[in-house]
Amino acid sequence: MNMTSRNDVHLPRPLPDTPLPLSTRMIRFKHILVALLLSVVFFLLFCFIALHAYIAWVLSNPTVAPLYSNPMQAKSMKYEDITFPAHDGSRMMQGWYIPAAGSTKTIVFSHGYGANREETWIPMYDLAHFAHRLNFNVIMFDYGFASQNSKAVATGGKVEAQQLLGAIDLAKQRGAKQIVVWGFSMGAGTALQAGLQTKDVDAMILDSTFLLEPDTLYHNIKNQIDLPRHPSLEILQLLFPVLNGTSLNQIPYQQVKKEDYPFPIFFIHGTEDEKAPYPIAEKLASNQTNPYSDVWIVKGSHHELIFREHSREYLRRVSTFLGNIKLAEQKDIDNDPMIRKTSIDVPSKKTDRD
Repeated sequence: MNMTSRNDVHLPRPLPDTPLPLSTRMIRFKHILVALLLSVVFFLLFCFIALHAYIAWVLSNPTVAPLYSNPMQAKSMKYEDITFPAHDGSRMMQGWYIPAAGSTKTIVFSHGYGANREETWIPMYDLAHFAHRLNFNVIMFDYGFASQNSKAVATGGKVEAQQLLGAIDLAKQRGAKQIVVWGFSMGAGTALQAGLQTKDVDAMILDSTFLLEPDTLYHNIKNQIDLPRHPSLEILQLLFPVLNGTSLNQIPYQQVKKEDYPFPIFFIHGTEDEKAPYPIAEKLASNQTNPYSDVWIVKGSHHELIFREHSREYLRRVSTFLGNIKLAEQKDIDNDPMIRKTSIDVPSKKTDRD
């Protein structure tokens, strides 16, 4: 019998310290989990960008009600239907011309965003009637985004300024020697943009001035939906040129905010304005050195509702402004039925908060 010595016994080698291979099922599960997580991330990113695209599209395409009346029906004022080109010839504009017998002074109304020439919540017919009683010719027209025939996108004043300048051109063609622009909200901001490009304006009355810039854009978005300032502003700035052909950088808001205009401006603004905070008007007014420029900050009043909330005082202050620059006759002011009901003295101040 062969005996095996102890030294001849072969002991098994120790196995290397390596992980056991994953099963095919586990690998597949991990791939599915990663793909699912990536899909969720990309879906949320798509929804975030799509939300901003929707916001930019809505802002560029405001819903505007159709015209429901006219100056004759509303206030028994004779008028003409007018069509005129924008100053740069980019489109034709539609509106009304309300003549005042023998007058060489004209008020051009510049309506706000999301409204047409009637702007019923102001209400515009009442102010047009008031201007007409002060012996002004009146032009009321629709911006392109409010057109009933060939609707255009809203551009925050870049394109609209050319349309307003077209209305000013028309006033001159009709014999106006003194021209006042009376603007509301974005129509007031548009007037300031137009004022950088013309010497044909003698004065402006600007109610609830809204100037489209990053701060006011985000302020209004945040009032509706709580989005982060960044990257929301950056995404919107990328989307606007695609949806309305206008970049925020093409709106001269920085120049407007530091401009000292050569003509007098009367700024009217409410402290409860949620769309255009009143420090905007205070800042713009502080830049003006024309001795007849003025600002009225109305405590507790809201965006574009100051005339509704303080009708008589509103008209008295506007009349005082126009009288100071020799564009309103004192006899017309004294005989106006909406002003003579009260006789409160209205001092002229650089800043006057009630």
